[in-house]
Amino acid sequence: QGPPVESGGGLVQAGGSLRLSCTGSGRTFSGYDMAWFRQAPGKEREFVAVTTRRDMSRNYAPFAKGRFIISRDSAKDTVYLQMNSLKPEDTAVYYCNAHPRPFDSWGQGTQVTVSS
Repeated sequence: QGPPVESGGGLVQAGGSLRLSCTGSGRTFSGYDMAWFRQAPGKEREFVAVTTRRDMSRNYAPFAKGRFIISRDSAKDTVYLQMNSLKPEDTAVYYCNAHPRPFDSWGQGTQVTVSS
């Protein structure tokens, strides 16, 4: 079973939106709470948002509340992160993984760059 595969990143102007996707690459996400994380240059990886196994509950880091929405499609075994009102400080590589105990490997992430 491979690591999660993230996609959907890109270059966007401040105030814009992006939707990130995460698939399992041969691994199913069912049975796991799934989260998004991010890592900016020179900083440690930080938690962004988590959704429970059946998407019944979602929690967000303070910086993500009101701007980001995490969701999952069980039929597609895919986790999403809708990011709105993006700010330059949101520039980072975004990763998804199980939470609170990550899978044994991390994907390569998807780069999000927000220009001012």
